[in-house]
Amino acid sequence: MAFDQEAVLRRFAQDVEDAHAELTELDQRSGDGDFGDNLRGGLRGAVLRFEKGGTSAFGALGEEFLDEVGGTSGPLLGLLFTEIAHALGSGTDSAAAFGAGAKAGLAAIQRVGEAQLGDRTLVDALAPAVEAAPQGLDAAARAAQEGADRTADLRARRGRASYVGDRAKGEPDPGAVGIALFFRAAAAVAEPDVQNLGR
Repeated sequence: MAFDQEAVLRRFAQDVEDAHAELTELDQRSGDGDFGDNLRGGLRGAVLRFEKGGTSAFGALGEEFLDEVGGTSGPLLGLLFTEIAHALGSGTDSAAAFGAGAKAGLAAIQRVGEAQLGDRTLVDALAPAVEAAPQGLDAAARAAQEGADRTADLRARRGRASYVGDRAKGEPDPGAVGIALFFRAAAAVAEPDVQNLGR
């Protein structure tokens, strides 16, 4: 199955535009409130970078988030997108390659950030998605959404949210929600007949 990187980038960018207010509100509870702006700005920049040519859609995503997006999440998401771009550029442009790249991205994020499952970070959505990816991107998207939802019951042990104690409990981690949006966009493009993938 061919994997349309550009379509995923544009779908993800639109979904984040639509979810911007929610992401901002979630981050105001657990951080400094800039996650929605950072994610939206990074995606807008990635679309422009891609349109200028010279790189793949996911290559543009990785470059933009590594080079231009601040906060803790920018470089970590940049690692994820870069690993997926590498996997998709290896000659197997498919949903399976996307899953392999996501697995490499998870390893890179955990190597750099040291977050584990249960720490209330984007890893809580990404790790289940990676595990489910061999079953298809629909399964990965559902696993990411379920993982993001579970963070509402967790006390943060990493990142800025770890300083606010239980104040952030009751709502999901914004980084995990961002990962769920990403996998939902990928599934919607690769498996367009799938419905009701989450939020």
